[in-house]
Amino acid sequence: QGYEGLVEGGDNIKQANWLSVSNIIQLGGTVIGSARCKAFTTRAGRLRAARNLVEHGITNLCVIGGDGSLTGADIFRSEWAGLLEELVRDGQISEEVARENCRLNIVGLVGSIDNDFCGTDMTIGTDSALHRIMEVIDAITTTAQSHQRTFVLEVMGRHCGYLALVSGLASGADWLFIPESPPEDGWEDLMCERLGE
Repeated sequence: QGYEGLVEGGDNIKQANWLSVSNIIQLGGTVIGSARCKAFTTRAGRLRAARNLVEHGITNLCVIGGDGSLTGADIFRSEWAGLLEELVRDGQISEEVARENCRLNIVGLVGSIDNDFCGTDMTIGTDSALHRIMEVIDAITTTAQSHQRTFVLEVMGRHCGYLALVSGLASGADWLFIPESPPEDGWEDLMCERLGE
């Protein structure tokens, strides 16, 4: 469950093995879970997360996420030594355990359907989101044609129009709105004229 799992510990932290990861590669979304974690934004929450990691002997993290997840990882990394010192001072771990776990290694992978990160061809999640959008468009297109109707589709992407643009190009959409290029005045008349054609 992301940082929530680190903070809560217990059954949230378990070893992945051949059986637990078999037959998940084709699944969309995240099989391991994801959650927003308000507690991890506090030092007390990160202290609990550090305690749980040390308890399991984990000193390597692979963080897949967006701005919040990767910013949290950077803060966690920068505080790691201080968190261990605090755990020793409070008697939660021994100095020997702190020495054995003195270094936290983090690999950050951008997981964002927006595909809005410089330096990568495609962020994790974009491809499966595009495939899902195209499946829906293919299904709706036959209905639209048989009933001679216009359909309006909204796709995810918050402030980034990548998914809308690429799926619009791939499906031959007649009209497209993306945040990077707001419509100009009079767009309503132009759109009606286009649809009328």
